[in-house]
Amino acid sequence: MYTNETLNQKRVSGKKALECIKPGDRVVIGHCSAEPSYLVDLLVQNKEKYENVEIVQLLPLGPAPYAEKGMENHFKYNSIFVGNSTRNAVAEGRADFTPCFFYQVPSLFRTTLPVDVALIEVTEPDEFGFCSFGVGVDYIKAAAENAKFVVAQINKNMPRTLGDSFIHISDIDYIVEYTVPITEVPAPVIGEAELAIGRHCASLIHDGDTLQVGIGGIPDAVLASLTDKKNLGIHSELISDGVLDLMERGVINNSQKEINRGKTVASFIMGTKRLFDFIDNNPAVAMHPIDYVNNPLVIMKHKNFVSINSCIQIDLMGQVVAESIGNKQISGVGGQVDFVRGAAMAENGRSIIAMTSTALDGKISKIVPYIDKGAAVTTSRNDVDYVITEYGIAALKGYSLCERAKALISIAHPDFREQMLYEWKQKYKLAV
Repeated sequence: MYTNETLNQKRVSGKKALECIKPGDRVVIGHCSAEPSYLVDLLVQNKEKYENVEIVQLLPLGPAPYAEKGMENHFKYNSIFVGNSTRNAVAEGRADFTPCFFYQVPSLFRTTLPVDVALIEVTEPDEFGFCSFGVGVDYIKAAAENAKFVVAQINKNMPRTLGDSFIHISDIDYIVEYTVPITEVPAPVIGEAELAIGRHCASLIHDGDTLQVGIGGIPDAVLASLTDKKNLGIHSELISDGVLDLMERGVINNSQKEINRGKTVASFIMGTKRLFDFIDNNPAVAMHPIDYVNNPLVIMKHKNFVSINSCIQIDLMGQVVAESIGNKQISGVGGQVDFVRGAAMAENGRSIIAMTSTALDGKISKIVPYIDKGAAVTTSRNDVDYVITEYGIAALKGYSLCERAKALISIAHPDFREQMLYEWKQKYKLAV
């Protein structure tokens, strides 16, 4: 049974807790709004104590000082999803990148990436000694379960989320109490192109469907276009304030789901304090690890499942690039392929790749005859179902290369259509 004495025995200063990190150790850190920022700051401030420590993490929302120039002898950063603050480190060879489908990341901690130390952020323990991982269960729960040492930053501002979202105080080696605001992600600005994309996506979504959506202008525009729908469900790696709006309206009630009925299911949360307050101790929201939420065999159990993801570039064969610009890794596969394949296996499932037709203020088309040299294909042409831009919907699954080219050119920005058609004709020596 949990007692205050148990807590007192594990309570130490941050510096003392981090003494468990030894040269050459692998340290896994929570990401996004669940990053234990105080522990990370201490780690960097005391960098001279550490040598060749590998840091494994997905997406840092803020600065990543452990990946900055001059840190190479102290920290080796191994990213599984590159962000704004880590792109240059990876591009310049000061950090590395590990490709992996998101749902398989926890398995790495039992195989090729054994964990020495897990740095986590959790709630205060309840009366039974259980701490909630709050806004981020995803891969960090598995890291903690497989680590030799677990260091927990207890943050009184962390919302207590339910589901498979708990770690017992007995499984934590060191407790550092430090309260800071949970990192917020403000609502994005939604433009006319995003609104048009949202309306096109909404036309493929029906009452009773279960959805996977991301975060950003396009996902929020999609959600904003669903106010006239009924009985929608959510099974998504992450949720944001756009989901909250529809839950408060009663549009999302999860009443038609085959599994986890009545529950909005997610693995991590990015949004504002309004969302954090809503999910706190809310039985309508169930947080689960990423190897459950993103597992295609779990996703497929939902009838009428719709996944919505985005990309950087797509060629006229339907190859989707979502994580690199040429040779430069700018993000990662995330859960895109997990959900595309899960939706494909679901009864009446649909997957959507939604994007604006251009980038750089209209200077570059995202639909191209050929993907950029060195770019990594994220979702293969065999997996792609629907592609949507502000100009319409292209259905690709089951269609030939010629038919795909026609459909994709028709939803490209008009300024680029003629040149794409010419290059397609040259490649295949046929009339399109």
